[in-house]
Amino acid sequence: MDVLGTAVQKKLVGELAFLQFVQDGKDHYALGQITEVELRNVWHEDPTIRSLIRQRGGVDQISERQDTHLGRMTLSAVFSENSEGKYAPSFLGTVPSTGTNIYLVRDQVLETLLEPFKEELFYLGRVYGSTPLLPTWFKHFGSGRGGAGEAYHLGIFGKSGSGKSVLAKLILFAYARHADMGAIVIDPQGEFARDLRSGAAGHEGLQLPVREIIEGLGRQAEVLGVSDLVLDRWDIFEEILFESQFFERLGMRRNNNRELACAEIVAHLKKKKVTLKSLPERASFDQAWALLHDEKALARIYNQKDRRAGLKDQVDSADRDAFFSEVWSPVAALFDESRSGARKVTWAIDAVLKEKKFLVLDLSGKDNEDLYWNARIQALTIQKVISDLKQRAEMAYEDDKSLNTLVLIDEAARLAPREKPDDAVEQRVRDQLIDAVRTTRKYGLGWLFISQTLASLHQEILNQMRIMFFGFGLSLGQEYDAVARLVGSRGPALDLYRLFRDPHSAFSVESREYSFMTVGPVSPLSFAGTPLFLSVFNSVDGFLAANPRLAGSGQTGSAALSEEQ
Repeated sequence: MDVLGTAVQKKLVGELAFLQFVQDGKDHYALGQITEVELRNVWHEDPTIRSLIRQRGGVDQISERQDTHLGRMTLSAVFSENSEGKYAPSFLGTVPSTGTNIYLVRDQVLETLLEPFKEELFYLGRVYGSTPLLPTWFKHFGSGRGGAGEAYHLGIFGKSGSGKSVLAKLILFAYARHADMGAIVIDPQGEFARDLRSGAAGHEGLQLPVREIIEGLGRQAEVLGVSDLVLDRWDIFEEILFESQFFERLGMRRNNNRELACAEIVAHLKKKKVTLKSLPERASFDQAWALLHDEKALARIYNQKDRRAGLKDQVDSADRDAFFSEVWSPVAALFDESRSGARKVTWAIDAVLKEKKFLVLDLSGKDNEDLYWNARIQALTIQKVISDLKQRAEMAYEDDKSLNTLVLIDEAARLAPREKPDDAVEQRVRDQLIDAVRTTRKYGLGWLFISQTLASLHQEILNQMRIMFFGFGLSLGQEYDAVARLVGSRGPALDLYRLFRDPHSAFSVESREYSFMTVGPVSPLSFAGTPLFLSVFNSVDGFLAANPRLAGSGQTGSAALSEEQ
């Protein structure tokens, strides 16, 4: 597109623009973002003129006056207007004539075009580097009004401090508007849990009232930390016992003999009718300790007689009471149903799938003092949650039901890395996640992955994503190559993405800009599949004014915006 002289000094890159054309006898409107503006002066390219410019610095009749500006605009949506003045999605099936005017988009234009969908719209921020609100929609995974008919997967990527977590919470608010949709957050670092407990979340300058917003929509929000969860499977106990200091203190290395010893204890406890919930009792510990004096059991653990004698000597010389209080009890307490307020993982799954709660599983262990907890147990718990979700999804599908549930996973690259993990538990977690994104979409179970890296996240998970957001920090090396593959080109759109500034380079907290490029059907302006660019709200007032339903207001979005302006 040619830039008029009256627009040469305007900021155009990033602006949302539209043009009007006629197709099949109907007025059509094509919208897109301006991704590039190029300056040319053909006279300056002449060798003789360039020689004069080198001597004089310019030529009055040529320099500036003969400049031409060529803009590039990436079309993302086309609307047609019918005889009743209503607008519907269409496509560009002709070439607009030369001389067609192109205009910058303002909020009023978008409100007119999107009037039929206004109840479904949600605003995460504004058009990148501009003032119009960028409309998005987040459909629930069921059928009916506002539904997509099936689940889809999302991803948010960017360097630390790029605004990923804040964007994820805004998206959670969007889904919370759907009363028949549940959500579960698997939170390895405890960030989402901390924000929900305190009631406010966000980076400096954007303290979102998380609990107030979710509960204001009539939804139940709850946090379950490590001290609130009860594990309920013998295989998990066996693996935690292997990981604990129980056999470490008895001089047994992490090898096959240690695995055999754990299996022997579990089999013995089951034989003696010991239940998981009774593990914290001293009698249960005494049963396990007695096994370590059993010659037949020791023979199944060690073939060598001297090794069996060595283990028995260690057991005889150990402080039995200290073992119970310092080693056994912290492990057994993970399975103790009598802990105040503690609930099984299966209860947590039911709370989301049946009661449609918004539940955060805080697996950081920050709220834990008396329980044995580490990264391996965290992985075992995540494995249990994913396994139960998949199982319940398959059962619901057989009953012709949709789960209509979102699962948010923070630190996704750590749980589903591209390279094969050395640890067997981490390998199982990765494999289950990969299988889940492949199979659960038709069950109404969608996944939202948050990660600082693209290059380290398993490719199959990236392949299954429908909607992706790319924040600052992915414009170099392997990360940039990964973005280019997902976007599909290295054209002007990626050039605009590389203009994103580091939010922390701003002069003040209030002036920080958290910019994202988004790909996929996240907006009524993106059904052509081209990227859109937005700046996420950096003030609570602006966010709530654009989405008045979250603030409990009956205003329309435009009315609230007018009051703010």
